[in-house]
Amino acid sequence: MPAPLTLIDTPSDLPDYADAVVIGGGIIGAFAAYYLTQRGLKTVLIEKGRIGAEQSSRNWGWCRQQNRDARELPISTKSLDLWERFAQETGEETGFRRCGLLYLSNNEAEIAGWARWRDFAKTVGVTTHMLSSTEAAERGRATGKSWKGGVFSPTDGIADPAQAAPAVARAIVKLGGTVVQNCAARGIETAAGRVSAVVTERGTIKTKTAILAGGAWASSFCRQLGIRFPQASIRSSILSVSAGAEGIPDALHTAGVSITRRGDGGHTLAISGRGHVDVTAQQLRFAPQFLPMFFKRWRNLAPGNFEGVRSGHETLGRWRLDEVTPMERMRILDPRPDAAAIRLSHERALALLPGLRNTTVTAAWAGYIDTTPDGVPAMGEVAGLPGFILAAGFSGHGFGIGPGAGHLVADIATGAPPLVNPKPYHPDRFSASAWGKIADF
Repeated sequence: MPAPLTLIDTPSDLPDYADAVVIGGGIIGAFAAYYLTQRGLKTVLIEKGRIGAEQSSRNWGWCRQQNRDARELPISTKSLDLWERFAQETGEETGFRRCGLLYLSNNEAEIAGWARWRDFAKTVGVTTHMLSSTEAAERGRATGKSWKGGVFSPTDGIADPAQAAPAVARAIVKLGGTVVQNCAARGIETAAGRVSAVVTERGTIKTKTAILAGGAWASSFCRQLGIRFPQASIRSSILSVSAGAEGIPDALHTAGVSITRRGDGGHTLAISGRGHVDVTAQQLRFAPQFLPMFFKRWRNLAPGNFEGVRSGHETLGRWRLDEVTPMERMRILDPRPDAAAIRLSHERALALLPGLRNTTVTAAWAGYIDTTPDGVPAMGEVAGLPGFILAAGFSGHGFGIGPGAGHLVADIATGAPPLVNPKPYHPDRFSASAWGKIADF
């Protein structure tokens, strides 16, 4: 069953020319197109399926600074402000609110790790409250359990994955931008060594700037251009339950299960970090670069099946620009959820929070989390192809930093002063070394 999603209607006509074309209608591509349109550029956002239908609607909805990699923390902080500003500027509802995020634990090593992060966060102006056993039990009273400690990050929050990307797309249209769904980008044309057009299944758009925010499809698309982008997909399974549980924190993480309140009053349940690595040709190609990350997470990652091969997003094949591509054969990545993971998530949630026993399971789904070897996204103009900007590999962090990432990509595309230092995100870092620092996600 697909994840809940707000569907929007958009025109089907393509313009002949655009100042910028954004490929991929997830949260990153939508915000990039929004900020480009806001700056007066003639912008086209094209999506092979539905806006927000892949990982942007299949995640938890957390918008956090807590426990972020140091390289991501600045853009995380900026994103929280931009979530709020977007609502003020547009009147569109993304479900964003700073409800605070609560972490509870009985593992002293885990608590010590959170304390170390708190000490680092103080140096960059981020507020995190370590909780004593008494404070953790009070904030986590819905569990009815005692806890050795925890963390509460009061300025963090959540947004609604079902609403967010579609809301941004509506805002683009209001500003005069173009959003086209069910239209796959097949490739890029060049002239004099730089981007000159984006070729789609419905025609060609002349442009000097193409932004690839293709999520799990990004590496195979780059391959068509002779660009090597190491990327792996983790298949993660999630479920939602109906409204009816009262007194549960809006966003709660424990080692066993994590719970998030949804816009409809229900909750999303998931086990943090748990997923499957489906065997594909692309996975095998980039395996040496991902071995450190896979080794670090071996307790939570399991070998998958051939779901990834059937989906086609990690193909090493080449396609012609005048023929049907894998993106047209698989409009929306909608892998089957892992039944065992869904069952275990539900069992753990019911054991943790008795109030959930008054609810029923409403949906279960899976999604592909596109990752990089160091767990940090790739954002920047690709060397050797002026005008081609990559924004992918968000490693499970993309939804929360969507506004900041979109803003930064728009800065790069227009030459504006960057929202944050773009250097830590530049795709060229993968050509220097296969064994960079591995971050949690």
